[in-house]
Amino acid sequence: MDDKYDCIVLGTGLKECIISGLMSVERKKVLHMDRNDFYGGESASLTLDQLFQRFTDGQKPPESLGSSRDYQIDLIPKFIMANGALVNMLVFTGVNRYLEFKKVDGSFVMRGGKVYKVPATDVEALKSSLMGFFQKRKCKNFFAFAQNYDDADPSTHKGFNIDETPIKDIFEYYGLDDNTVEFIGHAVALNKDDSYLTRPARETFDRMKLYADSLARYGSSPYLYPLYGLGELPQGFARLSAIYGGTYMLQKPIEEVVYNDEGRVCGVKSEGEVAACDFVVGDPSYFPDKVRQTGSVVRCICILNHPIPSTDNAESCQIIVPQRQAGRNSDIYISCVSYAHNVAAPGKWIVLVSTTVETDNPLKELEPGFALLGEIEARFPSKDGVFITTSYDATTHFETSCDDVFKVYRAITGHDIDFDNPPRPDQDDE
Repeated sequence: MDDKYDCIVLGTGLKECIISGLMSVERKKVLHMDRNDFYGGESASLTLDQLFQRFTDGQKPPESLGSSRDYQIDLIPKFIMANGALVNMLVFTGVNRYLEFKKVDGSFVMRGGKVYKVPATDVEALKSSLMGFFQKRKCKNFFAFAQNYDDADPSTHKGFNIDETPIKDIFEYYGLDDNTVEFIGHAVALNKDDSYLTRPARETFDRMKLYADSLARYGSSPYLYPLYGLGELPQGFARLSAIYGGTYMLQKPIEEVVYNDEGRVCGVKSEGEVAACDFVVGDPSYFPDKVRQTGSVVRCICILNHPIPSTDNAESCQIIVPQRQAGRNSDIYISCVSYAHNVAAPGKWIVLVSTTVETDNPLKELEPGFALLGEIEARFPSKDGVFITTSYDATTHFETSCDDVFKVYRAITGHDIDFDNPPRPDQDDE
């Protein structure tokens, strides 16, 4: 490792692999290392044997679960917004060429212990059983206002300045009750808690637009999911980096991040050798002296032999349990994929339930989510400059992860990603 690198990336989680690929596209000399012998880091996809080895002290999976090689179980499963930032990056970089995707069947929300499909447009609002007759009309009018709001046309503003007016004031103007506000704010705008209510309305409008635009691309759901699991994503961006000259080293122990006399990073030490560099990017686990815990996420992987009840036999779906429904300060998220996505044995569903930890009994906090699943065959609970990516939050989509990538990219390069000018490799990868 005598060469000098522009950038050394530590860890092969999705965010680190995206950054590695983008830096390589910028024609920076990139070295990418990981202490593990597999891609994905904390967001890896595991076989059934690997899952049992990780969570059960080496117990063997029961034969009833099927063949280990039929499984690719995400440790931190998230869905991709069909019109969101990750899709933009996949298309911009051409990584979408290496992957196949399947539409997620539906998005649902819990109300009073029951599961309902999430309405995302004024037309769907009129058909939804989530609301009574009068609330449907009011919700339809609110959706129409949000969809038709045009900065350049004051006639669409109804006297509101959405950059200053809190969204709660607009909810009140349209007469939306607490239940209607709940599903709009948490299941459509995808806020994690109620703090958004006092922030400017544009934030909620932008989130609603992302949901509606994503829904419009494929119909019944705004989400996509890659066949063979999320582990395919970091490998796709690693391939992009390699096309542009990036170097990858797996199963490479990281002994030390090296700094010069001025306190600036200058290299990474591994197996007694130092690879010199201008800057380092890595996940938090490589920088224990530079990060602090600001919260915890509890996740539980469940294997079912049936679809989640009340989801119309969906092969895949998302369910959000809003904080108020669970008597909590933050939402509970449920994501479900299945054998239809080549991540489980035939007739099996993989469900992950997650939330932000609020008590000293994290697993108990997931019980409102478990109650929606029916019989569970197996359960695996777990917890969750130098430019350091943040840990993955409890949400079931990639928008917050992409925001983190954008911040790191901007900090390193001094500019935003120009999505109007996608990269062109010197020669196509065959």
